[in-house]
Amino acid sequence: MIFYIFFAVLILFLIVMLFSATFLVQQAEVVMIERFGKFYRMLSSGLHFIIPFADKPRGVFWTFFKDDPRSKTIYRYSASLERIDLRETVYDFPRQSVITKDNVTTEISVLLYYQITDPKSAIYEVADLPFAIEKLTQTTMRNIIGSMDLDETLTSRDKINERLRHVLDDATEKWGVKVNRVELQEIMPPVDIRQAMEKQMRAERDRRASILTAEGLKSSAILEAEGDYQSRVTKARGEAEARLIIAQAEAEAISAVRKAIPNADPLPYMIAINYIKALPEITKDKDGKLILLPYESSALMGSLSTIKEIFNKN
Repeated sequence: MIFYIFFAVLILFLIVMLFSATFLVQQAEVVMIERFGKFYRMLSSGLHFIIPFADKPRGVFWTFFKDDPRSKTIYRYSASLERIDLRETVYDFPRQSVITKDNVTTEISVLLYYQITDPKSAIYEVADLPFAIEKLTQTTMRNIIGSMDLDETLTSRDKINERLRHVLDDATEKWGVKVNRVELQEIMPPVDIRQAMEKQMRAERDRRASILTAEGLKSSAILEAEGDYQSRVTKARGEAEARLIIAQAEAEAISAVRKAIPNADPLPYMIAINYIKALPEITKDKDGKLILLPYESSALMGSLSTIKEIFNKN
């Protein structure tokens, strides 16, 4: 009976030892194994076997931030880890108060994308990697923002992101970390400055709208003036052409008079023709009751005699 009990305990002990000696590592994870307290080897993804009681995975306490959507706050917590994640990690920092070059206190929140490239250095070269990255980011951001005024800070997001990424990447290289990207999420100046900026933006929009309206009125006036000018030019050209045609007709008439009466003066003929054409207008009263006769009857009769000579000649 005792033999069976001993055998069962031995089998159970061997099963426990087998499970404790077996270590399964997931994809994109690594585990640091220490033998008697000293680094021994790094386990990558796959199934591994270790010596129980002699080999132990190295655990670390790292600080993390977690976003609470209900309270809309980011709180800090610490966790013990044995498995190091090699995937890119997003670190959402809470808002930090920084002072610009022109002494304006501004709250800035930063989003950091980093990846562990050397897990051994990430564990043995720094005590709390996320906490160290957080403090380094805060210090670097204060130095960068402190060298800029508020206007430059608000308009230089890309420049600040690149400078932050460059400094953090160089500083965290000895910790086995690669900083891939840094993004400024929010830049929040004080309330009074934000209100003043909003008023300035509204005034600028109103000014641009006034300029656009004035430019539209100007363009409309220019087009209207050009249209009136073209109309006047066209009308003047038409009148000039009409006068030219009339002058050519009168010239032909004068030429015909000269041919009909070689020694006659064509001037009385032209005067008589124009006089006869204008006579109905100058002798017409507004009421149509009074008819005026011209005083220069002798001149008219002389012109009519000239016309008579022309017809007699023909």
